[in-house]
Amino acid sequence: MTAVAVGRWGRRGRQGLVALAVATTAVLTAGATGTAYAEPGAAPPTGEPAKPTKPEIRNVVWLTDRRVALWVDSPAMGTRVQVQLLLARDWNIKPDAKFPVLYLLDGLRAGDDQSGWTKDAGAEAFYADKNVTVVLPVGGAASFYSDWKRPDNGKTYKWETFLTRELPPLLDKDWRTTNVRGLAGLSMGGTAAMALAARNPGFARYAASFSGMLTLTTLGMPQAVAYAMRDAGGYHADAMYGAPTDAEWETHDPYALAEKLKGLSLYVSSGSGLAGVYDLPSGIPGVSTNWMGTALEVLSRFSSQQFVAKLNKLSIPVQVNYRPSGTHSWPYWDFEMRQSWPQAASALGVEAAKPDCSAAGAIVPVALGKSFLSDCLTAEYPLAGGAAQDFRGGRVLWSAATGAHAVAGMIGGAYEGASGPAGALGFPTSDETPIQGGAQQSFQHGAIVFRDGKAEIHAT
Repeated sequence: MTAVAVGRWGRRGRQGLVALAVATTAVLTAGATGTAYAEPGAAPPTGEPAKPTKPEIRNVVWLTDRRVALWVDSPAMGTRVQVQLLLARDWNIKPDAKFPVLYLLDGLRAGDDQSGWTKDAGAEAFYADKNVTVVLPVGGAASFYSDWKRPDNGKTYKWETFLTRELPPLLDKDWRTTNVRGLAGLSMGGTAAMALAARNPGFARYAASFSGMLTLTTLGMPQAVAYAMRDAGGYHADAMYGAPTDAEWETHDPYALAEKLKGLSLYVSSGSGLAGVYDLPSGIPGVSTNWMGTALEVLSRFSSQQFVAKLNKLSIPVQVNYRPSGTHSWPYWDFEMRQSWPQAASALGVEAAKPDCSAAGAIVPVALGKSFLSDCLTAEYPLAGGAAQDFRGGRVLWSAATGAHAVAGMIGGAYEGASGPAGALGFPTSDETPIQGGAQQSFQHGAIVFRDGKAEIHAT
């Protein structure tokens, strides 16, 4: 049984676009203000690490009060891997609680500084009021988040082992996650979300593909993938799965693995390739100036339809959203992230909407006076020696001795990393104030100085 919805973007009409897409077996590209914020890509630890012998979190950088970069030793990949977390809404208010996990997987051109979901889409703000911890693997360009047959381009890709075996026990132990997991991704990441869920029974309860290529073994697809991987950074598909006739292609093909997705909550979406609300129109009616994005989205639609037809044949339910327009580009994936959330929330066992909350007491004037805080995420909650309330853009902390002050951005991250009010700094005694080249904030027992993209703690 398939639930099919047609979205809001433009008109139908695909004549010519299928031919354009099939001919273009090229690039499968995935292609807060008022406080101390920096480009939130964490720098790796200094020094060349020895080849890891066991999975271990080696470095933690708090980028904000609820966004964290972890550097994890991966024996499988023989290196240190960055993973960023967007912590669950109730992380602070329920310090003993554990939370479900949603893995957001990137596209073919995944960067090494941060995930496209935070760089090119609005995942950080969107998930701030969601009671799941979001896991954002960083890096993995052209990897399809797979275990490759051999090293290539200076990389030993063993992403499947890392994501499904090495990382989860570390998150469960140190970051209060549970074994209730979902996978979602765009383009390459959509392919991987379905493949990882199917290849690892019991790992995920939910899998979502936004413009994924969901048939890898249909005529011409291995060659298209190979071309795209070379274009994305000089990677070679035969290092990943072997020659197009190699069985590894089929064992990683969502279409071939469809039966193994029975019992999961599934979401599949794609545009039509026609120009939509986020595209610049060309001189041809219905055709975007994003020619490659047009072709790729038609390929995605074609492969998604084949995949969904296979699920239907197997009587596996799937929520399908075939949009009447839209190209292979980030604004549409950001839209699908939001549209798919109610289903993801249901599958992961959390509420889809945030609870009612409002500021009270001494926190009210701070909340009203600091626009960067935006809306509240929690009610006010007690702390030893005071109280706090969490907002989308930071926290407000109060004590009788210090009054109420907002803490946010990388200063807020450094403060959380130092155990917040329970740590050596105590409660904030001032708001953030500008200094040459940055900002600073005072606390009961020291200060945090933000300069040159870094926050430094000066305890007294």
